[in-house]
Amino acid sequence: MKSLVRWGVTLGLVGSTLLGSVVAVNFPALALSEQQIKDKLDSVPVYLITNDKGLPLSRTLPAQNGQQGASVTGVYMSRQEALTFIKELRNAKNKDPKVEEMAKKLQVTAVPLGVIYQQLQQSKNQPNRLLFAFKPVDQEIKGALALLKASGQKIDQFKSVPVFAVRFAPDKGYVPIELGANKQQMIPLFLSKQDAQGLLTQVKQKFPKADIQVIDVDGVIKTLTDKNDSWLNQVVLVPSPESREYIKTLPRDNAPKPKALPSKQR
Repeated sequence: MKSLVRWGVTLGLVGSTLLGSVVAVNFPALALSEQQIKDKLDSVPVYLITNDKGLPLSRTLPAQNGQQGASVTGVYMSRQEALTFIKELRNAKNKDPKVEEMAKKLQVTAVPLGVIYQQLQQSKNQPNRLLFAFKPVDQEIKGALALLKASGQKIDQFKSVPVFAVRFAPDKGYVPIELGANKQQMIPLFLSKQDAQGLLTQVKQKFPKADIQVIDVDGVIKTLTDKNDSWLNQVVLVPSPESREYIKTLPRDNAPKPKALPSKQR
């Protein structure tokens, strides 16, 4: 799958992120198409729990107003956390025999985030549209809450997947960097607070008021969809260190193709 192959290319850029030069530059304004948004999201792998046929594990929500409850598919941001869920399910005591047999066939399947976005776009006007429940990494949630509280916000919960962006100052723009041999000028949005902190440490030397802004993946997608700001063309989503390590294990030219997601929930 081309998206999976691109992960390796993206990793090459990401590997030089903290070695990149901070630059200040003006970009031309161009609207992003749905395909361009998908391409940007494709740089981030997410993880589904699937059966041996590649179909995602879903749970049914309670019925409402006499109508059958919708099915929701869990989307993990951490492969390790998805594997842990499977292990706990297999080790659970007093399981139903059917559940026990099902658990033996479960596996973790990686798909690009752009595939989830594409499925949501294609089914958004359908009565049985696809529903996904994202499961953020606990450590990143704690990091996001700590930053928000430090900035004076009163918040106890963060209900989405946190994204971390480095700014020159709270009232200034995002920090672009030069990546790769071609010195591409990009604006990194990190899925890991640790990565954002690494860039901030460099920026602080010249820009003492620089900080990390906490946003969320829903806000990123909405901004990419609705806005026509010039900097959006240079945005690159940077996977977490854990996902980058996983990407290294993928064959560069023969990446496995994830099973297709079902067209609708049953």
